[in-house]
Amino acid sequence: MESNKEYFYPLWLRIWHWLNALLFLLLIFTGVNMQYANPKSPIIEFHTAVTLHNVSGITLTLNYLFFFILNFVSGNFKQYIPKFKNFISNLVLQAKYYLNGIFKNEDHPFETSKDQKFNPLQQFTYLQIMYAVLPIMVISGWALLFPEVLIKQIFGISGLTLTDIVHTIGAFFLSIFMIGHIYLATTGNTVLSNFKAMVTGWHLSHEEEAESQIFSTEEVSNEN
Repeated sequence: MESNKEYFYPLWLRIWHWLNALLFLLLIFTGVNMQYANPKSPIIEFHTAVTLHNVSGITLTLNYLFFFILNFVSGNFKQYIPKFKNFISNLVLQAKYYLNGIFKNEDHPFETSKDQKFNPLQQFTYLQIMYAVLPIMVISGWALLFPEVLIKQIFGISGLTLTDIVHTIGAFFLSIFMIGHIYLATTGNTVLSNFKAMVTGWHLSHEEEAESQIFSTEEVSNEN
């Protein structure tokens, strides 16, 4: 059987990805603890949560700058640009696959390759997250870290309150994204195959995954 493995994820991208994931989880955990935990019995002590949150936020900023620069230098930014031809219909097709076809073991509507790593729905989602939501989170986070730089009132609302609301809403969307991202990462040939690809850098095409699954089934049948 001819191997269809391709080297999708360079080392710098994998380092950024896993550090980004760790920082996301730390920020979500400490942020929830700061906002909603019982002050008398917090999961972790409030001041500790604030310190961890601030350090994680600063590190996330540096990590994002690392990604932003190398993403353009390497040309990887092209992966995030959706094709405008049949854009809406492609989004609907991919959404139908995630909602229905994936549970019926139907073929993937869009095959991935080294030059096209993301399906249309992934492109649209990642574009919004990486170039809209995350920058807003970084800017609002720094503003909350140094509230003296904020405008005192915006449309009659406290600048600090408005910035906090924006930061909280952004955190909610990022949390939802994290849950969806982790779930969809488990929908490869095996639960861990996509995670393994992000560790090693080597991606197994859908056709190769299907063939591997068939051969594994045949081997089990022969053994029985």
